[in-house]
Amino acid sequence: MTDATNDKFDWAAPAFQAGLRKRKRNELWLKTLGLGAISIAFAMLLLLVGSLISTGYHAFTQTHLEIAVHFDPELIDADAPERGNYRQILSDTMHKEFSDVADDRDELRKLTKILSNRAQFTVRDRAVANPGVIGQTVKINVPVSDPYDQLNKGLINPETPEENRRLKDDEIANFNKLVDAGFVTKPLNWALLTNADSRFPEVAGLKGAIIGSAYALLVCFLLSFPVGIGAAIYLEEFAPKNRISDLIEININNLAAVPSVVFGLLGLAVFIGWFGMPRSVPFVGGMTLALMTLPTIIIATRAALKAVPPSIREAALGVGASKQQVVFGHVLPLAMPGILTGTIIGLAQALGETAPLLLIGMNAFITSAPSTPFDSATALPTQIFIWADSPERGFVSRTSAAILVLLTFLITMNAIAIYLRHKFERKW
Repeated sequence: MTDATNDKFDWAAPAFQAGLRKRKRNELWLKTLGLGAISIAFAMLLLLVGSLISTGYHAFTQTHLEIAVHFDPELIDADAPERGNYRQILSDTMHKEFSDVADDRDELRKLTKILSNRAQFTVRDRAVANPGVIGQTVKINVPVSDPYDQLNKGLINPETPEENRRLKDDEIANFNKLVDAGFVTKPLNWALLTNADSRFPEVAGLKGAIIGSAYALLVCFLLSFPVGIGAAIYLEEFAPKNRISDLIEININNLAAVPSVVFGLLGLAVFIGWFGMPRSVPFVGGMTLALMTLPTIIIATRAALKAVPPSIREAALGVGASKQQVVFGHVLPLAMPGILTGTIIGLAQALGETAPLLLIGMNAFITSAPSTPFDSATALPTQIFIWADSPERGFVSRTSAAILVLLTFLITMNAIAIYLRHKFERKW
């Protein structure tokens, strides 16, 4: 017995060396599995981001045509420029560039299809903004239609058999003439951020969705932040510790794990069904997201309050401060960095939610940005859903670009949360 026991603690004993080798192998396997898991996760992340960038970068540029437009006074009402026949003006402009098709209406119609259907409104807006251009010839950049935009970006291969592509040989030849003449440009597509949604991919943008998300998050913050902090302070500092408070705490923790679609059903039933509020408005969307964010804020606030050392409370009480003065004058300011961090993370989670907003109708086709939280609007997640479901080829790249924009907002919000945590965090 004594010899066997001594062998276990003898570094040179074979049994001890065998056990040591086994432990090192197990440790090596654990490290290998951990590094493998991290490598797989990192590779999946790179694959996701890489696929989004490779598909979405096309949407950050847009093909334009720089043409000399003659604002024919016979086709424009000088007293009301918005009533002009700008479609005919663009048709006449294309006719001048291709004078050899003067007697062929079908060919002329094909030429006008090079321009986006929204190009006439670009010309109209120029005349409305500056009526002095009526009667003059002015160079204007107008977007081309989606098939020609795809062609210019290399997404349509001219070598593909003619029957298998959207543009025929003569249409490609006409566009190449404009390219050779130097009329075609491909600037940054600021319209992706400054335009609202459209049925035409070349002019569709995220302005309405961004503003709709901003309004929804504002409503969500104004409702969930004070209510969440108030509930957390009461439960942590003032509520008696009994079965009722334990039941409330359990339910709050359970609500934080409830799928978001359940909150969407609750918002649909209560806000729209019972209260009769309108669908597709950011105000209702923000109220629904507030229901989902409340448990997260309450849990984060209680954790921040618990992190404040008891000595702070005892010292304040020792100098004669009341319970209320202790909480609001000493504990809450010290816990505020953690509270803000949890709140921002909760809002970032709300920004990326789609299911609740779909259930309350924030996936409608809205062609203008909302002016107030009570105007119909979409949000970034639902706009991505709409574009992903669209059959037009141009919306494929715009869907990926919209996801990149959403990820940018999410990363920014999380970066702000990390900054606040490191900036104001105190170590006791």
